[in-house]
Amino acid sequence: MNSVIAAAVMFLLVQVTQALPSLYHRGWLRLLQEGDGCGVCQPELCPEISGCLAGTVLDACDCCPECGNAEGQTCDLDNTSHFYGRCGEDLNCLLDINAAFLGEIPEPQCTCRSQESMCGSNGKTYNNICRFKEVFHSNRESNLSITHRGPCETVPWITTPPRDVHNVTGNDIIFGCEVSAYPMALVEWRKKGTDNFLPGDDAHISIQARGGPERYGITGWLQIQGLKKSDEGIYTCYTRNKYGEAFASASLSVYDSGTTQYKKDIKKAEGNMPGYFRRMKHRKFHLTLEGDPNNLHEMSHQKTHCPVPHLPFASSNISTISELIESSSEHL
Repeated sequence: MNSVIAAAVMFLLVQVTQALPSLYHRGWLRLLQEGDGCGVCQPELCPEISGCLAGTVLDACDCCPECGNAEGQTCDLDNTSHFYGRCGEDLNCLLDINAAFLGEIPEPQCTCRSQESMCGSNGKTYNNICRFKEVFHSNRESNLSITHRGPCETVPWITTPPRDVHNVTGNDIIFGCEVSAYPMALVEWRKKGTDNFLPGDDAHISIQARGGPERYGITGWLQIQGLKKSDEGIYTCYTRNKYGEAFASASLSVYDSGTTQYKKDIKKAEGNMPGYFRRMKHRKFHLTLEGDPNNLHEMSHQKTHCPVPHLPFASSNISTISELIESSSEHL
């Protein structure tokens, strides 16, 4: 009797499953795509939204507004799908071709339709209309508006000033200085106590500059090769255009290799190093250190192409930290 009932139940289940194909072998993506249908649009029932940096777009049913995806966010290339979402105002969904050059699978990203710079009424330059609108939508009460197309003409400002450097005689060092301005600014260097701009006729000092890394930016470098004690001092990065000027300074401390003060600074620096760096101290690496040894922990988290943190002081290729101090193979 029990076997007859069990067979009847199984027969009924098979019939129900075949009668409802919408519940038969459907994956999560198919369920998501099919959904429950849009039905009749009733705008009065749409929820209120705010804080959309890229403005609003219509939802998958083309009924209620929702936040659009901002520049750089992943989006849906196919308008018939609504998985990642639609791009906001003045944005198109395009494949990131740069990823293909890097050997990665390109993903669709929201890209601003225009890359022309905009000058805001607050005196700031925005890379494009999309970046301007992000700021505009974040604070509508600011009454921000576009003054004109193109960058704002302003006094230059130093976005990344030079940093203090400590090193030993015979080594090479570099000061860097990043400036942003329009019209483009001139970058020059001077040592405190001298009247002329560097390099002058000094063969072991050289000056270089190039555009970038940001738009309307310029980066200048001061390089000193074969350090001498006489190179010690304050070095200043000067920048100017027709609207004004700005400057920032950094100090250079030069030690004789093996001096007591240099050993103290190196030991102080190592004491502040993260644990993972101390474990690597016997590995070969290029140690580039700048700034105050007391601030090592803060500076050790900057981006660098080296296999170690960016640290204060500067040195050439070495095998161990102790080799930097005593020019020997002994470890600290």
